Amino acid sequence: MKQLITLNQLISKYLMILIIGFSCIAYIVPSYFSWAIAYTPFLLGIAMFGMGLTIKFEDLCSILRHPKDICIGVLAQYTIMPLLAWGICHIFTLPPDLAIGVILVGCCPGGTASNVITYIAKGDVPLSVGMTITSTIVTPLLILYLGGTWVNVALLPMIITMVKVIIVPILLGAIIQYVCKSRINTLTSVSPIVSMIAIILLIAAIIAINRDKLLISGLETLLVVGIHNILGMLLGLGVGYILKLRYDKTTALAIEVGMQNSGLAVTLAATNFALNPLATLVGAIFSVWHNISGAIFAMLRRENSLRNI
Repeated sequence: MKQLITLNQLISKYLMILIIGFSCIAYIVPSYFSWAIAYTPFLLGIAMFGMGLTIKFEDLCSILRHPKDICIGVLAQYTIMPLLAWGICHIFTLPPDLAIGVILVGCCPGGTASNVITYIAKGDVPLSVGMTITSTIVTPLLILYLGGTWVNVALLPMIITMVKVIIVPILLGAIIQYVCKSRINTLTSVSPIVSMIAIILLIAAIIAINRDKLLISGLETLLVVGIHNILGMLLGLGVGYILKLRYDKTTALAIEVGMQNSGLAVTLAATNFALNPLATLVGAIFSVWHNISGAIFAMLRRENSLRNI
């Protein structure tokens, strides 16, 4: 058990370095990781299931009984990130492929990475997961409304994809944690490790499969992604301070708003926007960027260095 806890702490501490390292390897030798792209929904599901195992079912029920924080978080997420995405697309006059990619990222829920980063940052993980589940319901409708300006959007397939890879695994993990409780202590110690490894592998796979696209529009997309992510995280942090939320809740809110489920965005782009191949590029770059910025933010919050801002 001690070894698992130590391994969990090591991976959490060096998550940013691991992401960068494996991303570089995937870029140099894409064949090492390109095979994993076919398992994107599975990897997302595994990661979300792992996070679900760390959540007490009572915490989720408590959030449902006191939905104020969830409402604040979802309202912040779905005003800040989609509007930023829409504004960025127009300001930079992005081509349709990149525009739909930005819209997809902006409209996606926080998802796997945000839950893991919130865990690392000692934020409110139940709030983060609760926001993920709630915002998942809203995502397809926003993509239809905002993304429909550039391309045709199929609503039902997106809803089915999101239910399978997000909601079901989280709820299944939470239910198993509730039923088994103390009998799965070892499993709950392993689950964050599994989630982080799944994220690292997924990011490497996305980079590997999008290597040529990175050479075409990489710098422009990186600039757009960086602006979107950093502004989202800072504005989310600002909302938490303005409303005087508890420190761990503010941390969760900022991370959940700024870090989108870019793996889901890639999945949606690949399965629903096949005629717009560059749409997956935004999610690919966002996957790397927001985990780096999120890991830095988590370390700062973990050490309480932003408490007096």
